[in-house]
Amino acid sequence: MTTDTAALIYDWNEKDRRGPILRKTPRFVDETIRDGLQSPSVRDPSIEQKMELLRLMDRLGIHVVNLGLPGAGKRAQDDVERLARCIVEEKLSIRPNCAARTVEADIAPIVDISQKVGLPIEVTAFIGSSPIRAYAEDWNVDRLVKLSSDAIAFTVRNDLPASFVTEDTTRSHPSTLDRLFRASIEAGATRLVLCDTCGHATPDGVTNLLAFTKGLLRGMGAEDTVELDWHGHNDRGHALPLALFALEHGVDRVHGCGLGIGERVGNTSMDLLLLNLYLLGQLDEGQHDLSCLVEYVNKVSEYTEVPIHPAYPLSGRDAFRTATGVHAAAVIKAEKKGELDLADRVYSSVPARVFGRQQEIEIGHYSGRSNVVHWLRTHGHEPSDAIVDKVFAFAKKSDHTLSQDEIEAVIEG
Repeated sequence: MTTDTAALIYDWNEKDRRGPILRKTPRFVDETIRDGLQSPSVRDPSIEQKMELLRLMDRLGIHVVNLGLPGAGKRAQDDVERLARCIVEEKLSIRPNCAARTVEADIAPIVDISQKVGLPIEVTAFIGSSPIRAYAEDWNVDRLVKLSSDAIAFTVRNDLPASFVTEDTTRSHPSTLDRLFRASIEAGATRLVLCDTCGHATPDGVTNLLAFTKGLLRGMGAEDTVELDWHGHNDRGHALPLALFALEHGVDRVHGCGLGIGERVGNTSMDLLLLNLYLLGQLDEGQHDLSCLVEYVNKVSEYTEVPIHPAYPLSGRDAFRTATGVHAAAVIKAEKKGELDLADRVYSSVPARVFGRQQEIEIGHYSGRSNVVHWLRTHGHEPSDAIVDKVFAFAKKSDHTLSQDEIEAVIEG
């Protein structure tokens, strides 16, 4: 008989919840190979590596990928074209978009690539909208409105989907946003991308901004024709919860990057976003193959040369690893009951085996004898009292978790 592990967990997350968590199916835009590569610490992956990431995104059921900013130059244009051809040739389900400043010179290469490849590419035309940016740049709102209208109109004339992106939306004045949103929608934009470019927002900020934007759309009669995206950065450490909050409050798509890479302290972590929505029961498992989620993170790390912190959730080396005696004892006892799901959940909210990981019991100065016995058995050693005593005594004198080589040396010595 298998124990119902869920019945053994009292879930405060669900207490007093009214109605569904999300009112619509969540959709995702992966910015790893565009915004993620704007981190000053990354290496730009090769085109072959970018294509491998593209395939993994497709397997994960991510709906849209930002292929880059072709306006940055020929190399960027070549990469975007090759990635777009990969989508067509391999019949991938993921759809492409590209970033562009609100100038024709940035949008024209996207139009050209779309026509050459035979694939519609969503244009996400961005412009700074906050008063602090306008002051620094000596911009006025009339100029911003004209640039935005002209860029969206040019995109629409060339039969490409037009999304309008206000950089630093969460620090922009409502009167400015009102003018910019209206002008872009009147020019043909079918999506507004609300950006927390500097990681400024709190949950109240997201609520207020969405209420304002939805009210404007209702007033224009555009609530059924214009969709909303959320694009967040992590300067305050809020990016992941705010992305979940934005979905709960009705945005259509959220943006993120593998491993949370990106400018300064990075973007919303796409992998942790998917993980949390899975744990909340909000992902259709038929549409999302999360068995490759850890591989996706590992490849992002390898290809960009951004290391995975040992304590990073799910994919970090220590995510399911413990040397603490009381924790290890609970996992070991659960395993002895022959119930792997119980062992997975007794000291973790994330089921390791679902994602190809497993619980690991190590030995350190906080360990108990059960750690030593378990480690010896799993590594092919008979846990005699003499050997257990030797390893246990050595661990208690150490200032770190013992490596396999250290433990083997103690056993042999």
